Amino acid sequence: MFSYRQQTILRIAVPIMGGMASQNVMNLVDTAMVGTLGKSALAAVGLSSLAAFCAQAFLTGLSSGVQATAARRMGAGETTRMAISLNGGLLLSLVIGLPLALLLFWATPTLFPYLNDDPEVVRQGVPYLQARVVAIAVVGMNFSFRGYFNGVNRSSVYLTSLLVMHVCNLCFNYVLIFGAFGFPQLGATGAGVGSAVATLVGTAVYFFMGMRLARPAGFLQQLPSRATVLSLLRLSLPSSMQQLLFAAGLTALFRIVGLVGVSELAAAQVLINLMLVAILPAIGLGLSAASLVGQALGRKDVLDAKRWGWDVVKVALVVLGLLGLPMVLFSEALLWPFLRKAPAAMAVAIWPLRVIGLAVMADAVGLVLQNALLGAGDTLRVAVFAILLQWLVFLPAAYVVGPVLGYGLLGIWVAMAVHRMLQAAGFVVLWQRGRWAKVSL
Repeated sequence: MFSYRQQTILRIAVPIMGGMASQNVMNLVDTAMVGTLGKSALAAVGLSSLAAFCAQAFLTGLSSGVQATAARRMGAGETTRMAISLNGGLLLSLVIGLPLALLLFWATPTLFPYLNDDPEVVRQGVPYLQARVVAIAVVGMNFSFRGYFNGVNRSSVYLTSLLVMHVCNLCFNYVLIFGAFGFPQLGATGAGVGSAVATLVGTAVYFFMGMRLARPAGFLQQLPSRATVLSLLRLSLPSSMQQLLFAAGLTALFRIVGLVGVSELAAAQVLINLMLVAILPAIGLGLSAASLVGQALGRKDVLDAKRWGWDVVKVALVVLGLLGLPMVLFSEALLWPFLRKAPAAMAVAIWPLRVIGLAVMADAVGLVLQNALLGAGDTLRVAVFAILLQWLVFLPAAYVVGPVLGYGLLGIWVAMAVHRMLQAAGFVVLWQRGRWAKVSL
């Protein structure tokens, strides 16, 4: 039924997709739990989650550098050195993450009102964000492990860690949001604390699996050399800046949506989570493409590397097409569990969700080829293109069509769809030019 190459793609990608699907389910469950607290809590958690993503962006970018290096060494047969870059990622997560966490915890009450000046949103958002930023170093470690295990075709470890983490997240959130089983009722703050503790548990699982599976590859056997750390920084910094500015751009987008109205802001939080239902599988397939491309380049087989990119795109087109269809046909039913207590937000969310469903095919191409380029180590060109497109084209367009011209949330989401199509076209051009094949690690 499936060719050998398709089986190889699915063997790597299915555990990643399963992990990301579980992550998406947890995001939706989390949103549904917080949604029972009202639209101010939903808006506060949405803004805080984006701000936390922004704060963590530098360290999450380490995943790309670790994965590209591990995959290249695996392809080259250097199996005893595959985990050296992982050691570097863990070290950088501690050195950078701990002081950053302390700084942001202290600064959050001052900075949060710049995201939204609604008093109730600020009251609930500040403690939630403080709980999330405390775990920044742990998040960096988590992503470093993810990059390593995906890079060496052990994506089942990623799935195992995420499943444990998300089950813990569900349990912690339930008892802390609603005060079940004698725990304090913390509301939105409980969701932040639950997410931070669950991330710590997931990282502990990674360490356990690393000791079992990665010791022969050099895991915790030696400190990374100066050259390894510099190479990791060279590969990770562009991706980290892209993640940082992407997260900042999403925060700016929510600020723009907030200028339209609170109902639109609550709707946007739900729409982003539902959009992840469709695009997370594309990211999972893209991570498999990154591994396969990196391994082929380690073998010095550029033609095979290029072919892997397009093979994964074909699989992604089928998967995302199937996931986008319900968003077009059953938009109201998909929105009801999250916005049933906010009818105004429900009304403005229906057509933007249909736009997501129609435009999701562009993400099948763009996200796979973006990750394939990252797997080849071409992080700088990817970052520059994505950052310029987001900040010079999409965000100004969203501001003009939304608050200024009055097309509201639908106008903003149409601008987002056009942005994703342009991004996909740009990554097609970068992939076809083939300059990524000349990047040395």
